[in-house]
Amino acid sequence: MFEESLRRIGERVGDSARVLDVGGWARPLRRADWVLDLMPHESRGMLGHDGEGDERFGPDTWVTRDVCARAPWPFEDGFFDFAVCSHTLEDLRDPVWVCGELQRVAQAGYIEVPSRLEEQSWNVQGPWVGWGHHHWLIDVEPEGIDFVFKPHILGGLPGATFPAGFAQGLGEAERSQMLWWEEGFSFRERLFYEPEELNAYLTGFVVAELSRRPGSERRTGLKGLGSRLIERARGAARARSG
Repeated sequence: MFEESLRRIGERVGDSARVLDVGGWARPLRRADWVLDLMPHESRGMLGHDGEGDERFGPDTWVTRDVCARAPWPFEDGFFDFAVCSHTLEDLRDPVWVCGELQRVAQAGYIEVPSRLEEQSWNVQGPWVGWGHHHWLIDVEPEGIDFVFKPHILGGLPGATFPAGFAQGLGEAERSQMLWWEEGFSFRERLFYEPEELNAYLTGFVVAELSRRPGSERRTGLKGLGSRLIERARGAARARSG
């Protein structure tokens, strides 16, 4: 979890607050009173812990279950004062369901997911695009989250990815997206019905970001590609509306 977010959670959540960590198995939040994850309590902490101090959760407050099972989680509405879900939604088959349950069982919370700067980059984890176990490209806006299923064309579409070495130059805050929410947030799976629209979504983001970094478009040969694909998408949208 982003270090500044950990600090902010510590300031925001009082000692008496009831806190849930959803998907915290690999790196559980020590401040969490409850953890909800597919993996069992005794195998927790593969990547360490988030936060300082002792674990407030224990075997009795570690709920082992599939969070995407389309059955309500075993908590009453608003049971938690605060819920954390950090670097989990991108791994799941049904993050839309999980978002619905998050805001049902908690009154407020914090979500952290990978940025598209990282997820659309080559050689983040190996000789492929993004993280091999991630299923979604995610856009976080002030009002909520959009999920786009990570398409198979991503590695083969010219202009849809950042070159090898780009991700390694990102700062910590650029690698993740954060959403702080109270009393709910919007969420959806965003669908693209025309190839041109999907292509423009993928390449337009890359070109826009590279254009903010002097020399990047020229060095990678992407100059002009995004604008052409975006114009094709607009033409397709006009044809459908007409």
